[in-house]
Amino acid sequence: MSKQKLELTWIGKEKRPKLEPRILLEDPEKSYHAKHRVTDGDIFDNRLIFGDNLLALKALEQEFSGKVKCVFIDPPYNTGSAFTHYDDGLEHSIWLGLMRDRLEIIRRLLAEDGSLWITIDDNEAHYLKVLCDEVFGRGNFIASIVWQKIYTTKNSAKHFSGMHDYLLVYAKNIEVWRRNDLERTAKQDDAYKNPDKDPRGPWKATPIHARNYYSKGLYSITSPSGRVIAGPPHGTYWRMSKDRFLELDADAQIWWGEKGDNTPSQKRFLSEVQGGVVPSTWWTYSEAGHNGEAKNEVRALGDGSEELFITPKPEKLLNRVLQIATNPGDLVLDSFAGSGTTGAVAHKMGRRWIMVELGEHCHTHIIPRLRKVIDGEDKGGITESVSWHGGGGFRYYRLAPSLIVNDRWGNSVINPEYNAAQLAEALTKLEGFTYAPSETRWWQHGHSSERDFIYVTTQNPSAEQLQALSDEVGAEQSLLVCCAAFHGVTAATAAERWPNLTLKKIPKMVLARCHWGRDDYSLNVSNLPMAEMEKAESVAPGNTAKNTKSRKAALANAGQGGLFGENE
Repeated sequence: MSKQKLELTWIGKEKRPKLEPRILLEDPEKSYHAKHRVTDGDIFDNRLIFGDNLLALKALEQEFSGKVKCVFIDPPYNTGSAFTHYDDGLEHSIWLGLMRDRLEIIRRLLAEDGSLWITIDDNEAHYLKVLCDEVFGRGNFIASIVWQKIYTTKNSAKHFSGMHDYLLVYAKNIEVWRRNDLERTAKQDDAYKNPDKDPRGPWKATPIHARNYYSKGLYSITSPSGRVIAGPPHGTYWRMSKDRFLELDADAQIWWGEKGDNTPSQKRFLSEVQGGVVPSTWWTYSEAGHNGEAKNEVRALGDGSEELFITPKPEKLLNRVLQIATNPGDLVLDSFAGSGTTGAVAHKMGRRWIMVELGEHCHTHIIPRLRKVIDGEDKGGITESVSWHGGGGFRYYRLAPSLIVNDRWGNSVINPEYNAAQLAEALTKLEGFTYAPSETRWWQHGHSSERDFIYVTTQNPSAEQLQALSDEVGAEQSLLVCCAAFHGVTAATAAERWPNLTLKKIPKMVLARCHWGRDDYSLNVSNLPMAEMEKAESVAPGNTAKNTKSRKAALANAGQGGLFGENE
């Protein structure tokens, strides 16, 4: 009998998108930074990315794998009307497939000691928990936090008045993940008193009995008033041996009550308490904010955001997450940026950040909000509690268009919107190289090691040109040459004559790599992934010899060599 594993299954689970690793194009006009430094710790290399978040995550993967300390996402809760005409099974399947694809890349982006935090409601929380167990490993589950998002009961509720969301928390590697404690509050410190004027300062009484079995935990004790206590309360054990109890009592660390005849408890001194508070899994609205508070924060921006964002997250919630999961200078990622709260809070707390957003509110709401944060004009949220006065900046990027498009004959060609540098960067990324053009070596566009390089050109090098290139590269190095074609030599002959060169043809070398031309992997019904995949498979380039032949003819007519101009 074959071994079977326990897993969550859904319609279309086996189908995965072949994502195109796009390059990112900066728009300096939308990037922004403070007019001067406010502190030496100002951070300027934050990133705001406009585009589909699945493609953006793929675009970030090469540069940021293993570098993100904390990912916070607030994905769609699958409660909208997008699936009105679909049965429940298909609805959940689409949502799970979209989340699985994102979670897998997020896991690769996380540092070994990084963590993922996801806000979710009852509608998908339990499916998502099992899905995360599969992607991250059940052993890397940290906690399911209950956040009190609403502080008043809705009498109009049909069944129960929902007042909470969950935060699912996973570690990349729970063996190396370490949390930070939360800062102590004045209210917590007020619980420590000093009724007996103990010179060691304020203390709090804690029980010395517990339900856990302890072999030395059953004995009688006598109170200062002379009352004999036969043993701990029924069903419990003293938490210490009798010898240890007598030591603590002699040191005035046992509290018997003001009259000296209560059941004893142990003093826990404020001076001995660790610097912070261990976070719990119950977050009240007073500690972590609530939806109404979040709406007030975006309303204060004065840009109509409260009408656009139905359930924004309060800055106090993100502040609490980042206190526990990160330290100053750590990198935070939010691929469902929404109103931009994650970036705003991370910026105020001195964390580096990356946010991704596809909606037009990226320009109408997020950018204005971040500019106010940077200029020190955002007085709301956590500004006062973290003493934020402005500074730093961010760079705005958009996803480049698809590298491969169809020409007027329906053949796959290089997108004419790409210039020389963009084409070189795109192919460098597709081949797994780091894009780093050399200022001295014209043939070096990137590298994968100290001796392995890549060169991209739309020219058609001859055998003589390839020989000269091979001589310049040298026997101790290797070069991948991506070109439109090569003349006077076959690929097999080239491999024998120039062992330090590897020749690949553009665009043939990448046609089967990805699903080209797809810009939207969101929850729009018109972009259902399963239907799209089947369509892509039926018209995939290169399926027949006839298609290949016609494509070659079209490429010859399209004049792709002119992309760089005549004199490269």
